[in-house]
Amino acid sequence: MPRLISLGSLAALFFSSTFVINRALSLQGGHWAWTASLRFGFMLVMLILILLATQGEKALADVKDVFLKHWLFWVVAGSIGFGVFYSLITFSSQYAAGWVVATTWQTTILATPIVLLFFGHSVPRKGLIFTGIIFTGIVLVNVEHASMTSLHEVLLSALPVLGAAFAYPIGNQLVWESRKGKHPRLPHIQHPILENAFARVLLLTLGSLPFWAGLLLFTSPSPPGSGQLVSTALVALLSGVIATTLFLNARHLAHKPYEVSAVDSTQSLEVVFSLLGEIIFLNGVFPGWVGLVGIALTVIGLVAYISFQQETL
Repeated sequence: MPRLISLGSLAALFFSSTFVINRALSLQGGHWAWTASLRFGFMLVMLILILLATQGEKALADVKDVFLKHWLFWVVAGSIGFGVFYSLITFSSQYAAGWVVATTWQTTILATPIVLLFFGHSVPRKGLIFTGIIFTGIVLVNVEHASMTSLHEVLLSALPVLGAAFAYPIGNQLVWESRKGKHPRLPHIQHPILENAFARVLLLTLGSLPFWAGLLLFTSPSPPGSGQLVSTALVALLSGVIATTLFLNARHLAHKPYEVSAVDSTQSLEVVFSLLGEIIFLNGVFPGWVGLVGIALTVIGLVAYISFQQETL
């Protein structure tokens, strides 16, 4: 168990780099559209190299075949699950500190059951008390943010993150439904390569490319500087590759429900790591008692909610 907790916590540390670096780029004047699209451009290259090194050329050929056969599905799923999700996250970083965005992002835990209901699945209702605790914590964090800025900036930071919190599970659920083949409006995609987590991420990344091209054409940002190129590559490496690998490995090593629950619960540390990272590297302001209570409630609620969900499996 200590090893699983350590791996999960380390993954949360690397995941939190997204919020801190995105905030740093926004403070430096880097356009959010480049921050978002460049990350997935770098991830595309990294994922291709990872699959090539670990699975060989056949894996890449399989990914190409699966993508071309169902290209419309992958474009829709990738655009929602990666495009809408991450563009809204990066947009919000212009108006809020990284730890505020990281805390608000935890609403994806609340959004997931709603997404499952939308796809016709039943979800446990007894966990609502924990979602209430999480929601209360997120509200308190944004009240703290409003006291430091304005209601206008809170809305511009919180509402996009709420949208992202729904877009991410929708994209993932589309892939899950297509693999199961039980949804009448989605293609049934069967291929052994889909068992590889990196291949699934690569397929979604490929599907998101039209979205990123359209976003850049729509926003017409000035060319990115060398600092923004380096920073987005760093996010792709730390969060997209290293954190994902650590987290998937920890989940793979977990064999019992309570172990899986423990690994998932460590991801609530993203909030804490984002706060510490912002204070250390960006001279961020330490939150007041309202914000601290909000963070505490969010973390406690997340851990309790995930533990409860695992117990009901």
